[in-house]
Amino acid sequence: MKTLRTIVWVLLISAVAALGYFGWQRLASRSPHIAAQKGSGAARINAVPVTISPVRKADFPVYLTGLGTVQGFNTVLVRTRVDGQIDKITFKEGQLVKQGDLLAEIDPRPFQAALNQAKAKKAQDEANLANANLDLQRYTKLGEFATRQQTDTQRSTVAQLTAQIEADDAAIFNAQTQLDYTQVKSPISGVAGLRQVDVGNIVNASTQTGIVTIAQIEPIAVIFTAPEEQLPYINEAQSTQPLKVIAITTDGKKPLAEGTLAVVNNQVDTSSGTIRLKAVFDNKDHALWPGQSVSTRLLVKTLKDATVAPDDAIQHSTDGLYAYVVNQENKAELRKVKVSQSIDGQSVVDSGLSPGDQVITAGQFKVQPGTTVTTKVANSQADTAKAE
Repeated sequence: MKTLRTIVWVLLISAVAALGYFGWQRLASRSPHIAAQKGSGAARINAVPVTISPVRKADFPVYLTGLGTVQGFNTVLVRTRVDGQIDKITFKEGQLVKQGDLLAEIDPRPFQAALNQAKAKKAQDEANLANANLDLQRYTKLGEFATRQQTDTQRSTVAQLTAQIEADDAAIFNAQTQLDYTQVKSPISGVAGLRQVDVGNIVNASTQTGIVTIAQIEPIAVIFTAPEEQLPYINEAQSTQPLKVIAITTDGKKPLAEGTLAVVNNQVDTSSGTIRLKAVFDNKDHALWPGQSVSTRLLVKTLKDATVAPDDAIQHSTDGLYAYVVNQENKAELRKVKVSQSIDGQSVVDSGLSPGDQVITAGQFKVQPGTTVTTKVANSQADTAKAE
Protein backbone atom coordinates (compact mmCIF):
# COMPACT_ATOMS: atom_id res chain seq x y z
CA MET A 1 0.00 0.00 0.00
CA LYS A 2 2.81 2.38 0.86
CA THR A 3 4.59 1.55 -2.40
CA LEU A 4 1.46 2.30 -4.44
CA ARG A 5 1.10 5.71 -2.78
CA THR A 6 4.72 6.54 -3.57
CA ILE A 7 4.22 5.65 -7.24
CA VAL A 8 1.14 7.92 -7.45
CA TRP A 9 3.05 10.92 -6.03
CA VAL A 10 5.93 10.37 -8.44
CA LEU A 11 3.50 10.33 -11.39
CA LEU A 12 1.79 13.57 -10.21
CA ILE A 13 5.09 15.40 -9.79
CA SER A 14 6.22 14.28 -13.24
CA ALA A 15 2.98 15.50 -14.82
CA VAL A 16 3.28 18.94 -13.16
CA ALA A 17 6.87 19.29 -14.30
CA ALA A 18 5.95 18.36 -17.86
CA LEU A 19 3.11 20.93 -17.96
CA GLY A 20 5.42 23.63 -16.57
CA TYR A 21 8.09 22.94 -19.17
CA PHE A 22 5.53 23.02 -22.01
CA GLY A 23 4.10 26.33 -20.78
CA TRP A 24 7.55 27.89 -20.53
CA GLN A 25 8.40 26.86 -24.09
CA ARG A 26 5.13 28.34 -25.40
CA LEU A 27 5.69 31.64 -23.56
CA ALA A 28 9.26 31.89 -24.81
CA SER A 29 8.11 31.38 -28.40
CA ARG A 30 5.61 34.30 -28.11
CA SER A 31 7.88 36.79 -26.28
CA PRO A 32 9.32 38.50 -29.44
CA HIS A 33 5.79 39.35 -30.61
CA ILE A 34 4.86 40.76 -27.19
CA ALA A 35 7.98 42.89 -27.13
CA ALA A 36 7.21 44.18 -30.62
CA GLN A 37 3.65 45.03 -29.62
CA LYS A 38 4.89 46.86 -26.52
CA GLY A 39 7.34 48.83 -28.64
CA SER A 40 4.72 49.93 -31.16
CA GLY A 41 2.32 50.83 -28.34
CA ALA A 42 4.95 53.03 -26.74
CA ALA A 43 5.47 54.77 -30.06
CA ARG A 44 1.75 55.47 -30.33
CA ILE A 45 1.62 56.83 -26.78
CA ASN A 46 4.47 59.25 -27.48
CA ALA A 47 2.63 60.83 -30.50
CA VAL A 48 0.05 63.30 -29.10
CA PRO A 49 -3.22 63.59 -31.10
CA VAL A 50 -4.04 67.23 -31.95
CA THR A 51 -6.28 69.24 -34.27
CA ILE A 52 -4.66 71.69 -36.68
CA SER A 53 -5.82 74.52 -38.90
CA PRO A 54 -3.95 76.58 -41.49
CA VAL A 55 -2.94 80.22 -41.10
CA ARG A 56 -4.21 82.14 -44.11
CA LYS A 57 -4.28 85.52 -45.79
CA ALA A 58 -7.70 87.20 -45.87
CA ASP A 59 -9.47 90.55 -45.74
CA PHE A 60 -10.33 91.10 -42.08
CA PRO A 61 -13.20 93.43 -41.03
CA VAL A 62 -12.44 95.65 -38.03
CA TYR A 63 -15.53 96.19 -35.91
CA LEU A 64 -16.28 98.40 -32.92
CA THR A 65 -18.56 96.43 -30.64
CA GLY A 66 -21.07 97.94 -28.25
CA LEU A 67 -24.52 97.73 -26.75
CA GLY A 68 -27.55 99.53 -28.10
CA THR A 69 -31.28 100.01 -27.69
CA VAL A 70 -33.81 99.77 -30.49
CA GLN A 71 -36.27 102.63 -30.83
CA GLY A 72 -38.99 103.47 -33.30
CA PHE A 73 -37.81 105.67 -36.15
CA ASN A 74 -40.76 107.88 -35.21
CA THR A 75 -42.92 107.44 -32.13
CA VAL A 76 -46.19 109.30 -31.59
CA LEU A 77 -48.53 109.40 -28.61
CA VAL A 78 -51.91 109.85 -30.30
CA ARG A 79 -54.10 112.27 -28.32
CA THR A 80 -57.50 113.77 -29.03
CA ARG A 81 -57.68 117.39 -30.19
CA VAL A 82 -61.31 117.90 -29.11
CA ASP A 83 -63.30 117.07 -26.00
CA GLY A 84 -65.98 114.42 -26.03
CA GLN A 85 -67.02 110.85 -25.47
CA ILE A 86 -65.37 108.02 -27.39
CA ASP A 87 -67.98 106.20 -29.45
CA LYS A 88 -65.74 103.70 -31.23
CA ILE A 89 -62.23 102.19 -31.13
CA THR A 90 -61.29 100.90 -34.58
CA PHE A 91 -57.80 99.45 -34.08
CA LYS A 92 -56.46 96.33 -32.41
CA GLU A 93 -53.54 96.42 -30.02
CA GLY A 94 -50.33 95.41 -31.80
CA GLN A 95 -51.86 96.05 -35.22
CA LEU A 96 -49.84 97.48 -38.08
CA VAL A 97 -51.56 100.72 -39.05
CA LYS A 98 -50.94 103.03 -41.98
CA GLN A 99 -50.81 106.79 -41.98
CA GLY A 100 -54.39 108.12 -42.13
CA ASP A 101 -56.05 104.96 -40.78
CA LEU A 102 -58.98 105.62 -38.42
CA LEU A 103 -58.12 104.79 -34.82
CA ALA A 104 -61.09 106.12 -32.82
CA GLU A 105 -64.29 108.15 -33.18
CA ILE A 106 -65.51 110.82 -30.76
CA ASP A 107 -69.20 111.79 -30.51
CA PRO A 108 -69.53 114.21 -33.49
CA ARG A 109 -72.99 115.69 -32.77
CA PRO A 110 -71.94 118.88 -30.93
CA PHE A 111 -69.40 119.66 -33.62
CA GLN A 112 -71.84 118.95 -36.44
CA ALA A 113 -74.30 121.36 -34.83
CA ALA A 114 -71.61 124.06 -34.60
CA LEU A 115 -70.83 123.58 -38.29
CA ASN A 116 -74.48 123.85 -39.25
CA GLN A 117 -74.80 127.03 -37.20
CA ALA A 118 -71.79 128.60 -38.93
CA LYS A 119 -73.22 127.74 -42.34
CA ALA A 120 -76.57 129.25 -41.41
CA LYS A 121 -74.90 132.43 -40.22
CA LYS A 122 -73.10 132.73 -43.56
CA ALA A 123 -76.37 132.29 -45.45
CA GLN A 124 -77.96 135.04 -43.34
CA ASP A 125 -75.06 137.41 -43.98
CA GLU A 126 -75.11 136.63 -47.71
CA ALA A 127 -78.78 137.63 -47.81
CA ASN A 128 -78.05 140.86 -45.99
CA LEU A 129 -75.18 141.57 -48.39
CA ALA A 130 -77.40 141.03 -51.40
CA ASN A 131 -79.97 143.50 -50.01
CA ALA A 132 -77.25 146.03 -49.20
CA ASN A 133 -75.92 145.81 -52.75
CA LEU A 134 -79.41 146.51 -54.13
CA ASP A 135 -79.75 149.57 -51.90
CA LEU A 136 -76.35 150.79 -53.06
CA GLN A 137 -77.41 150.44 -56.67
CA ARG A 138 -80.59 152.44 -56.00
CA TYR A 139 -78.70 155.28 -54.31
CA THR A 140 -76.25 155.36 -57.18
CA LYS A 141 -79.04 155.60 -59.80
CA LEU A 142 -80.78 158.41 -57.92
CA GLY A 143 -77.76 160.58 -58.54
CA GLU A 144 -78.27 164.09 -57.16
CA PHE A 145 -81.53 163.04 -55.47
CA ALA A 146 -79.54 160.86 -53.04
CA THR A 147 -77.21 162.56 -50.63
CA ARG A 148 -73.53 161.70 -50.72
CA GLN A 149 -73.72 160.63 -47.10
CA GLN A 150 -76.39 158.02 -47.86
CA THR A 151 -74.32 156.58 -50.72
CA ASP A 152 -71.13 156.40 -48.64
CA THR A 153 -72.98 154.83 -45.72
CA GLN A 154 -74.44 152.18 -47.98
CA ARG A 155 -71.01 151.40 -49.48
CA SER A 156 -69.68 150.96 -45.94
CA THR A 157 -72.55 148.59 -45.12
CA VAL A 158 -71.75 146.47 -48.19
CA ALA A 159 -68.04 146.31 -47.21
CA GLN A 160 -68.95 145.30 -43.64
CA LEU A 161 -71.22 142.51 -44.80
CA THR A 162 -68.57 141.31 -47.27
CA ALA A 163 -66.04 141.11 -44.43
CA GLN A 164 -68.64 139.34 -42.29
CA ILE A 165 -69.04 136.66 -44.92
CA GLU A 166 -65.26 136.12 -44.95
CA ALA A 167 -65.45 135.70 -41.16
CA ASP A 168 -68.30 133.23 -41.68
CA ASP A 169 -66.09 131.25 -44.06
CA ALA A 170 -63.38 131.11 -41.39
CA ALA A 171 -65.93 130.01 -38.78
CA ILE A 172 -67.19 127.27 -41.11
CA PHE A 173 -63.62 126.10 -41.76
CA ASN A 174 -62.92 125.99 -38.02
CA ALA A 175 -66.15 124.12 -37.29
CA GLN A 176 -65.38 121.63 -40.07
CA THR A 177 -61.87 121.13 -38.66
CA GLN A 178 -63.26 120.45 -35.19
CA LEU A 179 -65.71 117.98 -36.67
CA ASP A 180 -62.86 116.25 -38.54
CA TYR A 181 -60.93 115.96 -35.28
CA THR A 182 -63.69 113.69 -33.93
CA GLN A 183 -62.18 111.04 -36.19
CA VAL A 184 -58.78 110.29 -34.64
CA LYS A 185 -56.45 109.07 -37.39
CA SER A 186 -52.93 107.69 -37.31
CA PRO A 187 -50.35 110.40 -38.10
CA ILE A 188 -47.70 107.82 -39.12
CA SER A 189 -47.43 104.22 -40.25
CA GLY A 190 -46.32 101.83 -37.53
CA VAL A 191 -47.37 99.41 -34.81
CA ALA A 192 -50.15 100.32 -32.39
CA GLY A 193 -49.32 99.76 -28.75
CA LEU A 194 -51.63 99.02 -25.83
CA ARG A 195 -54.94 100.92 -25.79
CA GLN A 196 -55.03 103.57 -23.05
CA VAL A 197 -58.76 104.43 -23.16
CA ASP A 198 -61.93 102.45 -23.80
CA VAL A 199 -65.23 103.15 -25.52
CA GLY A 200 -67.44 105.41 -23.39
CA ASN A 201 -64.58 107.34 -21.77
CA ILE A 202 -64.62 111.13 -21.88
CA VAL A 203 -61.40 112.45 -23.41
CA ASN A 204 -60.08 115.97 -23.11
CA ALA A 205 -57.65 117.75 -25.40
CA SER A 206 -55.91 119.44 -22.46
CA THR A 207 -54.93 116.20 -20.70
CA GLN A 208 -51.64 114.36 -21.33
CA THR A 209 -53.22 110.91 -21.47
CA GLY A 210 -53.30 109.63 -25.01
CA ILE A 211 -55.37 107.05 -26.82
CA VAL A 212 -52.51 104.87 -28.11
CA THR A 213 -48.82 105.04 -29.00
CA ILE A 214 -47.75 104.40 -32.60
CA ALA A 215 -44.14 103.33 -33.23
CA GLN A 216 -42.69 103.31 -36.74
CA ILE A 217 -40.67 100.12 -37.25
CA GLU A 218 -39.98 100.31 -41.01
CA PRO A 219 -37.36 101.72 -40.93
CA ILE A 220 -36.23 101.47 -37.32
CA ALA A 221 -33.32 102.96 -35.38
CA VAL A 222 -30.73 101.68 -32.90
CA ILE A 223 -29.00 104.02 -30.47
CA PHE A 224 -25.60 102.80 -29.29
CA THR A 225 -22.31 104.18 -27.99
CA ALA A 226 -18.63 104.07 -28.91
CA PRO A 227 -15.50 105.17 -27.00
CA GLU A 228 -14.62 108.81 -27.63
CA GLU A 229 -11.09 107.89 -28.76
CA GLN A 230 -12.66 106.12 -31.75
CA LEU A 231 -14.54 109.26 -32.83
CA PRO A 232 -11.86 110.54 -35.28
CA TYR A 233 -11.73 107.15 -37.03
CA ILE A 234 -15.53 106.97 -37.23
CA ASN A 235 -15.85 110.46 -38.68
CA GLU A 236 -13.05 109.83 -41.16
CA ALA A 237 -14.60 106.59 -42.40
CA GLN A 238 -18.14 108.04 -42.40
CA SER A 239 -17.03 110.92 -44.62
CA THR A 240 -16.24 108.43 -47.38
CA GLN A 241 -19.39 106.33 -47.26
CA PRO A 242 -22.06 105.32 -44.72
CA LEU A 243 -20.62 102.75 -42.33
CA LYS A 244 -22.24 99.35 -41.98
CA VAL A 245 -23.75 98.44 -38.61
CA ILE A 246 -24.77 94.91 -37.62
CA ALA A 247 -27.32 94.31 -34.85
CA ILE A 248 -26.93 91.02 -32.95
CA THR A 249 -28.75 89.44 -30.02
CA THR A 250 -27.17 90.29 -26.67
CA ASP A 251 -25.84 86.73 -26.32
CA GLY A 252 -23.92 87.28 -29.58
CA LYS A 253 -25.35 84.16 -31.23
CA LYS A 254 -27.87 85.47 -33.78
CA PRO A 255 -27.40 88.35 -36.25
CA LEU A 256 -30.65 90.30 -36.50
CA ALA A 257 -30.21 92.97 -39.16
CA GLU A 258 -27.73 95.07 -41.13
CA GLY A 259 -28.06 98.83 -41.44
CA THR A 260 -26.03 101.98 -41.83
CA LEU A 261 -24.74 104.62 -39.46
CA ALA A 262 -26.98 107.69 -39.83
CA VAL A 263 -26.04 110.12 -37.06
CA VAL A 264 -23.03 110.85 -34.85
CA ASN A 265 -24.20 112.87 -31.89
CA ASN A 266 -22.95 116.45 -31.65
CA GLN A 267 -21.52 116.06 -28.15
CA VAL A 268 -19.41 113.54 -26.23
CA ASP A 269 -20.78 112.34 -22.91
CA THR A 270 -18.08 113.57 -20.54
CA SER A 271 -19.30 111.41 -17.65
CA SER A 272 -18.75 108.15 -19.54
CA GLY A 273 -16.28 109.20 -22.27
CA THR A 274 -18.53 107.85 -25.02
CA ILE A 275 -20.25 109.23 -28.09
CA ARG A 276 -23.84 108.31 -28.99
CA LEU A 277 -24.48 106.96 -32.47
CA LYS A 278 -27.68 106.24 -34.39
CA ALA A 279 -28.00 103.51 -37.00
CA VAL A 280 -30.98 102.96 -39.29
CA PHE A 281 -32.25 99.53 -40.42
CA ASP A 282 -34.88 98.70 -43.06
CA ASN A 283 -36.30 96.03 -40.73
CA LYS A 284 -38.60 94.49 -43.34
CA ASP A 285 -38.74 91.22 -41.38
CA HIS A 286 -39.40 93.04 -38.07
CA ALA A 287 -36.42 91.35 -36.41
CA LEU A 288 -35.84 94.53 -34.41
CA TRP A 289 -38.49 95.83 -32.00
CA PRO A 290 -38.69 99.12 -30.07
CA GLY A 291 -37.13 98.87 -26.62
CA GLN A 292 -35.09 95.75 -27.49
CA SER A 293 -31.49 95.53 -26.29
CA VAL A 294 -28.96 94.44 -28.91
CA SER A 295 -25.24 94.12 -29.41
CA THR A 296 -23.84 96.25 -32.21
CA ARG A 297 -20.88 96.00 -34.54
CA LEU A 298 -19.75 99.09 -36.41
CA LEU A 299 -17.52 98.30 -39.38
CA VAL A 300 -14.80 100.96 -39.25
CA LYS A 301 -12.40 99.52 -41.83
CA THR A 302 -11.24 96.32 -43.54
CA LEU A 303 -7.64 95.10 -43.30
CA LYS A 304 -6.50 93.86 -46.71
CA ASP A 305 -4.51 90.59 -46.96
CA ALA A 306 -4.14 90.21 -43.20
CA THR A 307 -2.55 87.13 -41.63
CA VAL A 308 -5.47 85.37 -39.93
CA ALA A 309 -5.38 82.46 -37.48
CA PRO A 310 -8.12 80.77 -35.41
CA ASP A 311 -8.58 82.12 -31.89
CA ASP A 312 -8.27 78.58 -30.54
CA ALA A 313 -4.64 78.48 -31.68
CA ILE A 314 -3.65 81.55 -29.62
CA GLN A 315 -2.55 80.64 -26.11
CA HIS A 316 -1.77 82.86 -23.12
CA SER A 317 1.20 82.68 -20.78
CA THR A 318 3.06 84.94 -18.38
CA ASP A 319 5.43 85.80 -21.24
CA GLY A 320 2.60 86.81 -23.58
CA LEU A 321 0.78 85.12 -26.43
CA TYR A 322 2.07 82.05 -28.24
CA ALA A 323 0.93 79.31 -30.62
CA TYR A 324 2.14 75.82 -31.53
CA VAL A 325 3.03 75.18 -35.18
CA VAL A 326 3.37 71.63 -36.57
CA ASN A 327 6.45 71.29 -38.79
CA GLN A 328 7.10 68.82 -41.62
CA GLU A 329 8.39 66.23 -39.12
CA ASN A 330 5.07 66.35 -37.25
CA LYS A 331 6.71 68.00 -34.29
CA ALA A 332 5.34 70.98 -32.37
CA GLU A 333 7.17 74.30 -32.46
CA LEU A 334 6.36 77.13 -30.05
CA ARG A 335 5.99 80.56 -31.66
CA LYS A 336 5.50 83.83 -29.79
CA VAL A 337 2.86 85.91 -31.54
CA LYS A 338 1.35 89.39 -31.50
CA VAL A 339 -2.37 89.86 -32.14
CA SER A 340 -3.98 93.20 -33.06
CA GLN A 341 -7.63 92.29 -33.80
CA SER A 342 -9.93 89.43 -32.88
CA ILE A 343 -13.58 88.70 -33.67
CA ASP A 344 -15.83 85.75 -34.52
CA GLY A 345 -13.18 83.18 -33.61
CA GLN A 346 -10.49 84.67 -35.85
CA SER A 347 -7.46 86.79 -34.96
CA VAL A 348 -5.16 89.04 -36.96
CA VAL A 349 -1.54 88.00 -36.23
CA ASP A 350 0.94 90.81 -36.72
CA SER A 351 4.03 88.68 -36.10
CA GLY A 352 5.05 85.11 -35.25
CA LEU A 353 3.02 83.25 -37.87
CA SER A 354 2.99 83.14 -41.67
CA PRO A 355 0.29 82.12 -44.13
CA GLY A 356 0.41 78.37 -44.67
CA ASP A 357 1.60 77.51 -41.14
CA GLN A 358 -0.35 74.66 -39.55
CA VAL A 359 -1.27 75.71 -36.02
CA ILE A 360 -2.64 73.47 -33.28
CA THR A 361 -6.19 74.46 -32.33
CA ALA A 362 -7.01 71.59 -29.93
CA GLY A 363 -4.94 69.31 -27.70
CA GLN A 364 -2.29 71.89 -26.74
CA PHE A 365 -2.41 70.96 -23.05
CA LYS A 366 -0.51 67.74 -23.83
CA VAL A 367 2.02 69.40 -26.12
CA GLN A 368 5.53 70.63 -25.34
CA PRO A 369 8.06 72.11 -27.78
CA GLY A 370 9.44 69.22 -29.85
CA THR A 371 6.54 66.86 -29.07
CA THR A 372 5.65 64.46 -31.89
CA VAL A 373 1.96 64.79 -32.82
CA THR A 374 -0.63 63.04 -34.92
CA THR A 375 -2.85 65.59 -36.63
CA LYS A 376 -6.49 65.97 -37.61
CA VAL A 377 -7.58 68.94 -39.73
CA ALA A 378 -10.22 71.22 -38.21
CA ASN A 379 -13.58 71.63 -39.93
CA SER A 380 -12.85 74.11 -42.73
CA GLN A 381 -16.52 75.00 -43.18
CA ALA A 382 -16.82 76.05 -39.56
CA ASP A 383 -13.67 78.13 -39.86
CA THR A 384 -15.01 79.80 -43.00
CA ALA A 385 -18.31 80.58 -41.31
CA LYS A 386 -16.49 82.16 -38.41
CA ALA A 387 -14.36 84.24 -40.72
CA GLU A 388 -17.43 85.60 -42.50
